[in-house]
Amino acid sequence: MKKVFLLLSLLSGHVLANDNDWYTPPADNLVYLQLEQGPVIIELAPFAAPNHVKQFKNLVDSGFYDGLDFYRVIDGFVAQAGDVSETRTSDFNQPLKAEVAVVSDTNLLQVEQKPAFFADETGYWQGFPAARDQQSNEHWLTHCPGTVAMARSTELNSGASDFYVVIGQAPRHLDRNMSVFGRVIWGMPLLQALPRGELANGGVIDDPGKRGKIISAKLGDKLADTDILLIEVERSNGESVQKRLQSARTRDNPFFYYKGEGKLDICYYPPRTRLLSQATE
Repeated sequence: MKKVFLLLSLLSGHVLANDNDWYTPPADNLVYLQLEQGPVIIELAPFAAPNHVKQFKNLVDSGFYDGLDFYRVIDGFVAQAGDVSETRTSDFNQPLKAEVAVVSDTNLLQVEQKPAFFADETGYWQGFPAARDQQSNEHWLTHCPGTVAMARSTELNSGASDFYVVIGQAPRHLDRNMSVFGRVIWGMPLLQALPRGELANGGVIDDPGKRGKIISAKLGDKLADTDILLIEVERSNGESVQKRLQSARTRDNPFFYYKGEGKLDICYYPPRTRLLSQATE
């Protein structure tokens, strides 16, 4: 039991949060995907990809994703959903100009010491894991587990409706190549348990009966009260996150004999999420 407790302490940072360290995402910035196994909640990032967020919300609100599948699932990589048959029509299913980076004067809440591996620096941007180019001041959201981005062809501005969620290791080589517009804040175990496709087939699951199905997709502010989950997310600038990061930089837990160099992987320290209760009428 001591070994188990020690491992959990290392993973959690062994830092207790107070109520001021948490916020409730606004309902109109959430999308609920109802899978056969339960709900998955996506928090959107209009500050990083406003046009993709707008189109995704319009597609959700019009029922476009209802009954569609996660048709391409690669172990340790992504789960991709949408209209693989390309037979579903919508006024909102239009190719978008890519939104892979935004010039912003906002300073990242720095996590990884500079220089980072895939960027000059990484940190939190409005609570989302992000990176920044110091010379151009371009900001972008990073491909961490739970990241939601628009799928596309080899043409940069071809993303329209199919989307993917990172379910495995962080494919940071996709940063600034894909339009990231959100992150999963609830239900990741359900996505990670989706049926996998064969690598030889690019991860595509040809048999519709073997795919994970999206029963419905709804905007958070359009749900019945009984379907709302009261979710809170840690503030990235809150005391608990900052203490956890400092502890990780110094590796002050006695478990560690090699203390490292103080550098951190932004994808390993996402703000945590908690469920308070389910709303009732």
